[in-house]
Amino acid sequence: MAKDHYSVLGVQRTAKPDEIQRAYRKLARKYHPDVNREPDAADKFKEIGEAYNTLSDPETRARYDRFGSDFRHYAGSGAGPGGGRWSSAGPRPGPRPGARPGRGGYGNVEVDLGGDDDWEDLLGGWFRQQAGGQAQGADHEAELWLTLEEAVRGGRRTVRLAQPDGATSNYDVDVPAGVLDGQRIRLAGEGGAGREGGPQGDLLLTVRIQPDSRYRLKGRDIYFDLPVTPSEAALGAKIKTQAPAGTVTITVPGSSSSGRRLRLRGQGMPNPRGLPGNLYAEIKIMVPPSLSKEERKLYEKISSVSDFNPREER
Repeated sequence: MAKDHYSVLGVQRTAKPDEIQRAYRKLARKYHPDVNREPDAADKFKEIGEAYNTLSDPETRARYDRFGSDFRHYAGSGAGPGGGRWSSAGPRPGPRPGARPGRGGYGNVEVDLGGDDDWEDLLGGWFRQQAGGQAQGADHEAELWLTLEEAVRGGRRTVRLAQPDGATSNYDVDVPAGVLDGQRIRLAGEGGAGREGGPQGDLLLTVRIQPDSRYRLKGRDIYFDLPVTPSEAALGAKIKTQAPAGTVTITVPGSSSSGRRLRLRGQGMPNPRGLPGNLYAEIKIMVPPSLSKEERKLYEKISSVSDFNPREER
């Protein structure tokens, strides 16, 4: 026996559209096969998607409320009591089994720099009504995880996503250099199938930048610790080190203490619409884990001739 769509989403039969949408979003995130590894997660995810696709459309919901699980066999001009004649018909087209793999590139990729969350979730979404009764397919949504280096440099990435039927599809995505966490990349025409011949929806990829043990991203500025020896900090040095965009040379001024921040202008996160961020190296003085006899003698010599006391107020 088919499960009641309202029970699947955990809402009352009198639930308003926004309540149905919120319930769907919560459950879709919980049971998405890329997140939930339970054996029945894919089946639950598909069940949730079917329930939402039925209840999110007013006409389809009205038929479901009247005819229950047999609602797909009826279509007509009316939905409620006395709403017109009903005729036998097959089910309306649903989401296709799998999106077209292998598409991508700047031809169908658009970066959305907006910050609102008014997007549709995977397998769901309100059908945007078109002329002649057609409806555009639902926008699908997923997350695209990147390392900081990948976000800085950009380039081609292959994304593998689960489909409603349990299969997977690959998408080639050109990631623009400088994309930030939370921004969205739109792949036009890679979402749900349209209804009544309507256009296909889009696939919206929300960028997520993985935490990095070395680098700290603040806006478009990148911070990292630069380990230096006591002699490099005291005398100054030119140090080559790895940064997210590649190797950089940093000039350490003499008499630098731990915590001193050195700026490399414009070498942080690129900005497709303006000035790039900066790269900041913070001095961190390191001493050897053990000293040789000669090193100890030299440190003792420095100690004997220096009157510097870092604990005195200056």
